[in-house]
Amino acid sequence: MPLIEFKNVTKRFGDQTVLDQVNLQIYEGQITTIIGLSGSGKSVLLKHIVGLLRPDEGTIFFRGRPLDKMKRAEVAEAMSQISYMFQNNALFSSMTVFDNIALPLVEKTKLKKSEIYQRVMARIEQTELTDAAFKYPSELSGGMQKRVALARALVTDPKVVLFDEPTTGQDPVRKNAILSMVAQYQKKFNFTAVLVSHEIPDVFFISNRILALYDKKVVFQGTPEELNEFDHPFNDEVIRSIESLQKELTGLYSQRQFKMLHHLQLKRRKGDENYCLIVFTLSGAEALVQKMGYDAAQAVTHAMGIYVDKHFGTIGGFSTRLKSNEIVTMLPYSNIQEAESVLQELIADFRQEGIKNIWLEAQHNSGLENCVDFAILAGIAEGQPASEIDAVMEEARSQQKEIGRMQCPVQE
Repeated sequence: MPLIEFKNVTKRFGDQTVLDQVNLQIYEGQITTIIGLSGSGKSVLLKHIVGLLRPDEGTIFFRGRPLDKMKRAEVAEAMSQISYMFQNNALFSSMTVFDNIALPLVEKTKLKKSEIYQRVMARIEQTELTDAAFKYPSELSGGMQKRVALARALVTDPKVVLFDEPTTGQDPVRKNAILSMVAQYQKKFNFTAVLVSHEIPDVFFISNRILALYDKKVVFQGTPEELNEFDHPFNDEVIRSIESLQKELTGLYSQRQFKMLHHLQLKRRKGDENYCLIVFTLSGAEALVQKMGYDAAQAVTHAMGIYVDKHFGTIGGFSTRLKSNEIVTMLPYSNIQEAESVLQELIADFRQEGIKNIWLEAQHNSGLENCVDFAILAGIAEGQPASEIDAVMEEARSQQKEIGRMQCPVQE
């Protein structure tokens, strides 16, 4: 049974129809992302879930029960299980971190001050904000402000947390750091997450399920992988307009664009010309997150992408970020020997300055002097036109060896 379900939901504002016969399902324990062009009704849809808006037609179900058939107290109970993280954090500048987080408990519960204190301090500790508990938002970094907003959304122990464009206005490194934060805390606290986002393909890395809103309707529901195969004008008019070629990480394509380029290369081939795949993995990403934060971990992946494109992009290679800590590069019309030769040049670059520069990026984005051991691995595999690309990737992973390592203390 879906946790939340829309059946034929329509919403109008005057003569303008924003949602038209919308049907969707959101399942418990998952991260569901709603995508679509600006102005397509994503935020309106989100406000229906939290009860800020009511449909003009159709029915919204919570745990299989129609909200419009519930008693007022039952609706209030259902809505109390849902929390909302606002687009721009919506922190009160005149209130401390503690008071901002405590606000929902002060306003919506009859808890004693001592119990509120205990619950707020528990969330502060769990979201790694202990040193900032009695500071003001203006004294915090953007990343810490996001954590405060999330701690406030979690302080009431919600079953569902709604995120309205959580990465708007952030640079590529910070965007991925925020999404990683959402994914980690969703696993830690086991809430159901619903995001509205423009960040394709980055948001796909954390999403179990995608809802595509197009022309006032939900035209697709499924996994990110299934969306790649979805044959609909949505893919051309929406995804292509949202994806920005080689923008999210320097030189890296989205997974969809990567597959399109791969298929295009296959069509152009004559005979049995081979290609090579190189899979790069950042080993130690979890330690980076734990000791230096999400921004630092994403900065390392960002810098790694720059070095990969520097060496392989200039010779016709194209790359995508397959996982949050994994990059795959395709070299059309190449064999193992040619790919290995270019890889050796990259390794020499790493040993000379690359690893140190990547580390400096991590420090710059964390503001910390901590040192964390991490390594970069690479493996090569050769494929033929008839080869399944996933099998070639697995072969490349099985061949991975360490090509660079950052060890503490840093050697000047």
